[in-house]
Amino acid sequence: MTVMNEVNVQVARAAVLDEAHVGDIRGALGTIREGDYGPRKGLAARWKTLIAILGPGLIVMVGDNDAGAFGTYAQAGQNYGTTLLWTLLLLIPVLYVNQEMVVRLGAVTGVGHARLIFERFGKFWGAFSVIDLFLLNALTLVTEFIGVSLALSYLGLSQFWGVIVSALVVMVAVSTGDFRRFERFAIALVFGSLLLIPIFLMVHPPIGQIATDFFVPRMPADGKLNEVMLLIIAIVGTTVAPWQLFFQQSYIVDKRITPRFIRYERWDLCIGIILVVLGAVAMMSFAAAVFAGRPEFGNYTDALGTAVGLEKYAGRLPAVLFALALLDASIIGAAAVSLSTAYAIGDVFSLKHSLHRKPQDAKGFYGVYFGLIVLAAVLVLTPGTPLGLLTNAVQTLAGVLLPSATVFLLLLCNDKAVLGPWANSWKLNVFTGAVIAALVMLSTILTASVLFPDMNEQWIVGILIGGSILAVVVTVLTKLYQLTERKPRRRIVASRQLDPDTWRMPPLGQLPPAKLSVLSRIWMIVLRGYLVVAGGLVLFRIFELATAGA
Repeated sequence: MTVMNEVNVQVARAAVLDEAHVGDIRGALGTIREGDYGPRKGLAARWKTLIAILGPGLIVMVGDNDAGAFGTYAQAGQNYGTTLLWTLLLLIPVLYVNQEMVVRLGAVTGVGHARLIFERFGKFWGAFSVIDLFLLNALTLVTEFIGVSLALSYLGLSQFWGVIVSALVVMVAVSTGDFRRFERFAIALVFGSLLLIPIFLMVHPPIGQIATDFFVPRMPADGKLNEVMLLIIAIVGTTVAPWQLFFQQSYIVDKRITPRFIRYERWDLCIGIILVVLGAVAMMSFAAAVFAGRPEFGNYTDALGTAVGLEKYAGRLPAVLFALALLDASIIGAAAVSLSTAYAIGDVFSLKHSLHRKPQDAKGFYGVYFGLIVLAAVLVLTPGTPLGLLTNAVQTLAGVLLPSATVFLLLLCNDKAVLGPWANSWKLNVFTGAVIAALVMLSTILTASVLFPDMNEQWIVGILIGGSILAVVVTVLTKLYQLTERKPRRRIVASRQLDPDTWRMPPLGQLPPAKLSVLSRIWMIVLRGYLVVAGGLVLFRIFELATAGA
């Protein structure tokens, strides 16, 4: 009775903004009742729980292997063979750490990512997070429907009607008012991504070379450093995207996952990471094997060119499977990216925002979702739309915005008023800080390369070396500063005595104001200045290219 009452009190105190976010967990593959607080004893019970929890990690990871990812991975394989496979190995811990922090935030707070930023860091950053997510996701959606168009073009189907039908499918799948139906639809698309595996087996690239290039970092011998670096940054941008943070946190809230199921959600995330890495390795590898020694090697065009090359050198079946996998990836990407925006806007404005609700019961939530889908489909079908320029804009803006998203994620996960006993450890903070430093350097290189296309290798090396030195200096100074501060430890000890499985963040209005250190405030100002300058210059460059083309 004590445990039951404690859990009920915590649920009542939780900060969930939509009552539809509280209740039974009704996953695609199983149900967990709201009042089920019993221990999971035995392998069978734990397996049933994991099956019911599966979904958020799978969808967010496989959804990131979308149309843009197909183009990036195929380009890496066609232009440089398997020499860049090692980048995927380095991204595995980054993927896990970033998304695991989001898992804790969603399960413990019951509130979406954008709303937490708004509440803890003020209106400026809250508005910034929603506006940049909206713009970036709108552009990303265009690339998803470009992927649909390319896949249909290869399959010999009408691009016009195919894009319209795909848009309708994505809208209908979300608007049934039944969370479980959508998740089953999304899980089916996750399994569809496995079509890349038989292509790999049919092309049978050299396993030994793949293993070597996956575990041993090296740069392509026949590639210019600046071009290779830009492709590496594109791989990072397409594998670790800002929308993932917003989507998974809100989706976990909507699925009604609470802290006691975080360990199962971590396994869900791990399975999703395995699938996304397998897909990426498969695409790089079979593209490298198919085009090696061919005239097309080093001359990547687009995903349609990859499909045509597969048919030319490996046969019709692998090419058809690739086109179907591209279509599948574009649809799941479109659904996830649109949902991340609709969830964020619903969260910030306290609108009803749940897949448990029908469209007539959550008009604002579904209005944003449908509006984004329609806008992207119309842009792709409109003659004269600079689709190539929009695709480039997505990668560039994602590179500029990713560091800020990770900074806020790190700050929120160190906010004990928000996460209590689930706050970050110092080891995780050190690793995440190093990731942020690397992302800032890559973002700087990407921004500079867009603004100065003739930037040479010396500048890239200088940015990497200078950024590394700066990161080490800042880390040392920060550590010295922290050692001089004498913070009371009473609150930390009390936090550790709480039961993590039942602790939920109190309602937002009951939280004490966020306390940022002097160094944190300085870096927030620096981040704001960087985003204003870099984002403004990139948008100006894109506008300049668009008007020049006109």
